[in-house]
Amino acid sequence: MKKILLIGGGGHCRSVIDVIEHEAKFKIVGILDRPELLDTKVLGYPVIGCDSDIENLAKKYDYALITIGQIKSHSSRFKLYNLAIKAGFTLPSIISPTSHVSKYSKIGNGTIVMHNAVINANTIIGNNCIINTKALIEHDCSISSHCHISTNATINGGVKIGPKCFVGSNATTKNNIIIKENSFIKAGSIVK
Repeated sequence: MKKILLIGGGGHCRSVIDVIEHEAKFKIVGILDRPELLDTKVLGYPVIGCDSDIENLAKKYDYALITIGQIKSHSSRFKLYNLAIKAGFTLPSIISPTSHVSKYSKIGNGTIVMHNAVINANTIIGNNCIINTKALIEHDCSISSHCHISTNATINGGVKIGPKCFVGSNATTKNNIIIKENSFIKAGSIVK
């Protein structure tokens, strides 16, 4: 298996670890987190460095994934994604084997599709996105880079979502709408 480094060791990281283990394409070699967490473990995986080590670790490992969540702001994920790319890491897409991703859709680099998510035909998902547990993204949608589609969110057919957006848990969109860059959609919202 290819070796992968995880950047961020909080709650989202734990969920990502579970998906990576189930996908069984990558072996997790370690996690980057805050300096005070060095030499601790996350679900048995060692914290081996912090953000300032990204450049040096890119000389040792080819693959990395941003594993901090995105609720209040996209800025940390966006910054770390750019640091990892600049350092030379390849950021693969990680797709849970319990999800369904249409063969007619495209998933960007560094994007994770969590357990039981559904991405239907002719949909494009950008780079560094989180498609969270049980999210439904219908046909002909476009989700730009650096977005988080939360648990149980429903993105109906033909929706276009701009970069750096957050769609909260159980939010539902109407068909064929445009959600502008940096939008924050509250949990449970109906977006018309």
